[in-house]
Amino acid sequence: MPFEYAPAPESRAVVDLRPSYGLFVDGEFTAGSGTFTTVNPATEEVLAEVAEAGPADVDRAVAAARRAFGPWSALPARERGKYLFRIARILQERSRELAVLESLDNGKPIRESRDVDIPLAAAYFFYYAGWADKLGYAGLGPDPRPLGVAGQVIPWNFPLLMLSWKIAPALATGNTVVLKPAETTPLTALLFAEICRQADLPPGVVNIVTGAGATGQALVSHPGIDKIAFTGSTEVGKQIARSVAGTSKKVTLELGGKAANIVFDDAPMDQAVEGIVNGIFFNQGHVCCAGSRLLVQESAYDEVLERLKRRLGTLRLGDPLDKNTDVGAINSAAQLDRIRELSDAGDAEGAERWSPPCALPDRGFWFPPTVFTGVTQAHRIAREEVFGPVLSVLTFRTPAEAVEKANNTPYGLSAGVWSDKGSRALWTASKLRAGVVWQNTFNRFDPASPFGGFKESGYGREGGRHGLEAYLDV
Repeated sequence: MPFEYAPAPESRAVVDLRPSYGLFVDGEFTAGSGTFTTVNPATEEVLAEVAEAGPADVDRAVAAARRAFGPWSALPARERGKYLFRIARILQERSRELAVLESLDNGKPIRESRDVDIPLAAAYFFYYAGWADKLGYAGLGPDPRPLGVAGQVIPWNFPLLMLSWKIAPALATGNTVVLKPAETTPLTALLFAEICRQADLPPGVVNIVTGAGATGQALVSHPGIDKIAFTGSTEVGKQIARSVAGTSKKVTLELGGKAANIVFDDAPMDQAVEGIVNGIFFNQGHVCCAGSRLLVQESAYDEVLERLKRRLGTLRLGDPLDKNTDVGAINSAAQLDRIRELSDAGDAEGAERWSPPCALPDRGFWFPPTVFTGVTQAHRIAREEVFGPVLSVLTFRTPAEAVEKANNTPYGLSAGVWSDKGSRALWTASKLRAGVVWQNTFNRFDPASPFGGFKESGYGREGGRHGLEAYLDV
């Protein structure tokens, strides 16, 4: 029997939640053309009222970024780097406050926001601060120049981390920014705006406009934008690609995924099971590179499934602010409906559903960790991105069959290979059409390593020196 854990809640008192938040334009918080509310997905409690940016507000933000571009890009590179170092240190100093706010607004367990999201966000700013005065050595030509104003649209699954992936390289290369966070998770981006002021960042260098899809569309289509960076769904990514076709805008798209996690019969099994759990149940499966398709060699299938079910029985679902929680809340009612729809399709198409005994809270948006067996490549749950804590299990006999099944998807963002044989793992990785392939681990990130996909998972790279190119005229 699993141990009973006494509640260990993180205090909400470290966060000074305002009743309302404005847009951050030209260094000041201003009103928008409308308002919307953001809620705690674990309780459905309204956290704050947030300004919604219309086309006129986006115009103001882009104009502010354009005015700031000249002085910012003319600043000595080492001075720009100092601002990024300062922001990184403030992120570390305010890490507890940011972690609690992220878990409140997003629904992810505090352990993940505290130990993964916030430290990595600071690490990306530290990393790109170091690049600011070394751009001539990045292999992108002797005199790379900034593009101008970057329009950036980020998703709700890693709000502050995705912000750091976008803003840090943009500022390091001398660009200015207008960023739109997701409408369900705007609060850490607005706290980041306060951090920009705390760091004395010149007004207009970073502007944050909040709102839903219409705000993002106004930003992407704005003629004053020189560069678009988008992370989100493949459907929206295709719309963006069509809207900028024929323009001079530079675009990077980091879109959906349906990653294969391939377990060979010689894999280190305890390690593999932990990697499977981390690959799909981390952040409730709200991960574009989640290992949502488990491919197990037939000779190891029974052992892997037995170990996996035993491990899932120890996961704790509940209050995201409880430091014992492993699985938090689904981010929104709309996303919960999508997860339920695809899970019901799995049932209807003949797959076998299993979840560990799991009491769901009465309020909020919740879905238990779920495993589907008896899945074929024709099932919707094996083809479509669920973006939730749902794992589809398939089998294979030979490495060639594993590769064929892994590549049988329109996506190509990531994959995992579990084997004690280095030659087998390297052979498999070389055949996989995926931007990132992990061996004997999963969901590991480093600021120095580029990240991006093939096919309908988008194009361009973020992270590493490769992430600089997207913001430079080379």
